[in-house]
Amino acid sequence: MKLLKYILLPLIIITSFGCKVQYGFTQPSSIDAETFQVNRFENTSLLFEPGLDLLFQNTLQDLIQDQTNYKLETTNADLVFEGEITDYRISPTTATSDNRAAQNRLTISVKVRFYNRNNEEDDLEQTFSFFYDYPGGAQLIGAQKTTAHEEIFDRITQDIINATLARW
Repeated sequence: MKLLKYILLPLIIITSFGCKVQYGFTQPSSIDAETFQVNRFENTSLLFEPGLDLLFQNTLQDLIQDQTNYKLETTNADLVFEGEITDYRISPTTATSDNRAAQNRLTISVKVRFYNRNNEEDDLEQTFSFFYDYPGGAQLIGAQKTTAHEEIFDRITQDIINATLARW
């Protein structure tokens, strides 16, 4: 038993120090850039929502500034994000016995074009989408609409960062 203690204790200590995990976003080493710009994302969806384009642009800019060391530029940046809000849709997801919506879903889709002027192999064109569910009897107005937009854009912008800059 004593022999087991002398063998296992050092093994556990060595393993714990060897498996140190660090969390956090680090500047991607594969992206050679110093600056970025986010062009206006025009809302081309059939259901037009005023101000949605500016909210998305600001959310994406803020996230890039928070998670990277790139400097924001308005023109001639190394990294360029642009695209369109292609879908803004509210649809029922579940129904009650009398065929009324028990739950609705707001879905927003954004088509993104990413350009790395220093390395064209990094360029990407992709559509990102996410949703927000809310009760069927409720209307999506005021604070609930703001919350829905923020939650959706937080998820979409993080997915964009992961696909373009993080490259895990």
